[in-house]
Amino acid sequence: MNYFVTFRFARSYSALGKAQINLAFRSFFHNFAPKYNMYAKEMEKNLVIFAVAALLFSSCSGKLSELTSEYFRVAPNPMVAEAGQVDVTINGVFPEKYMDKQAVVTVVPELRYQKNGVLQTKRGLPATFQGEKVQGNEQIISYRLGGRYSMKTGFAYEDAMHKSELFLTFDARIGKKQMEVPAVKVADGVIATSELYRQTLATVQPAVAPDAFQRVVSQKQQAVVRFLIQQAELRKSELKNNSVQEFVALLKRISSHGDKQNLNNAEDFVQQQKEDNAEDSVEANYTALDWEGFQQLVAASDIQDKDVLLRVLSMYKAPKERQRQIKNLSEGFRELADGILPELRRARMTINYETIGRDDDEIFAQYKQDAGKLSVEELLYAASITDPKSNQAKMLKMTTRLYPQDGRAYNNLAALAYQQGNYDDARQYLEQALQCGGRCPEAKANLGLLALVAGTISEAEQYMGQAAGAKGLEEALGNLHLAQGNYALAEQDFRGIDSNSAALAQILNKNYEQAAKTLKNVAQPDGITDYLQAVVNARQGNNEAAAAFLRTAIQKDPLLKAYADNDLELEKVKR
Repeated sequence: MNYFVTFRFARSYSALGKAQINLAFRSFFHNFAPKYNMYAKEMEKNLVIFAVAALLFSSCSGKLSELTSEYFRVAPNPMVAEAGQVDVTINGVFPEKYMDKQAVVTVVPELRYQKNGVLQTKRGLPATFQGEKVQGNEQIISYRLGGRYSMKTGFAYEDAMHKSELFLTFDARIGKKQMEVPAVKVADGVIATSELYRQTLATVQPAVAPDAFQRVVSQKQQAVVRFLIQQAELRKSELKNNSVQEFVALLKRISSHGDKQNLNNAEDFVQQQKEDNAEDSVEANYTALDWEGFQQLVAASDIQDKDVLLRVLSMYKAPKERQRQIKNLSEGFRELADGILPELRRARMTINYETIGRDDDEIFAQYKQDAGKLSVEELLYAASITDPKSNQAKMLKMTTRLYPQDGRAYNNLAALAYQQGNYDDARQYLEQALQCGGRCPEAKANLGLLALVAGTISEAEQYMGQAAGAKGLEEALGNLHLAQGNYALAEQDFRGIDSNSAALAQILNKNYEQAAKTLKNVAQPDGITDYLQAVVNARQGNNEAAAAFLRTAIQKDPLLKAYADNDLELEKVKR
């Protein structure tokens, strides 16, 4: 009975110190067990032994103590946004004699940040660890030695994460008992320079569908006159064939419109047909043996063994010898004499001429007088050289009315709307361009740009994959690869292009010298241009230059101040 009382008492006060146990022991026996005073000393000794054992048990396996930031390393730190993701690797250590043999600990990363004044928490991928006596499949951590571990996690980037903190929280238990382990802060802030592509998209040059206007167009007209064997007479019947008649008609037309066409023709017959105001030279060329024409006619004929015939003749390289062999063969092959050789006794007359269209002043004059008399190519060309952009839009809208089935004018209206930030209007124009039926790859490229503006990168990739052959596709692809985090590929796409997006790709690719040159050559620099210059200089340690560019950037775009205040890139730059 005495032993039983002593055991229960020791268990009840196992968390007390030695002095407190002694005091409790004396109080118990003084008030409740006076007749057992003779055993008090012995029982007190037993209670102390049990209490110490209970304290040791509690300190070794009854709880999990607090962990501090010194046990964790985060890479990268500060965190970095890439392709819309904030990915980190956490390397941690459980110290010696920390992990109870019956413990299970789940480490949960949490990114905390303020959004519109409200605390936001995003949880990353957890990792679970267990003590040596736990029946499970998680990584085992030794109680005596401790253990190291590595875990990867990521968060979809939001602009508010620019200023944020990464914590590790712990879900821990020993057996069935939940244990409280305080959260630990392990990293501060996100460098989000890569996300500036959203701002640089505003100054991208959209894909403009080209016109096919050519003021001077080279053309050719041919006529053929055939001769009888062994005769050089120019027969009237030959001069009346269709090719000759068309040839003469064209020549006269050229002669009567000499101010609009340049002439370069051949053969004496042409010279006789020219009017006085067509003063271009006439050239005559003689071919001793039309071997190529002979080959073509034989190949197209029904002559048996024609392949053998051509192989035999190809053995003779000298024109005279080849001509002699053809003559000999014609005696044995009637098809050669009747069908092939007469066709080779011919004179070919060629007019090489240039049609000269309206010059710029004439096009604009015609537009004012009656735009309907201009071709679609002339209208698209005129719009491309017109200033200001409001006049371009008017001309392009006129083009859509006159040539509603040509999607290029709609696409180019979309390009103007994009540059003005009217993305909804741009999308409507592009949809009209695609409804026209003709292929307009520039419209696909521009829909890809709009998808990037909306943040739907996969949709942008689909559109640009359908834009093969589009003029300006390289710049659109550069922005896609920039958004995807493929900075080296983006830099290649932007080769020869001086834009904010091109410079951003070079910065992210650590090509700072070239980035500075690109930014210097941007045709219409804006606040983002100067902000990127500030980043370039800050990364190279030129903080005074960075500060100067930052001030200019904020003057051009005051909204950049709030961004700069939280930008770790400019942490050491004085405002």
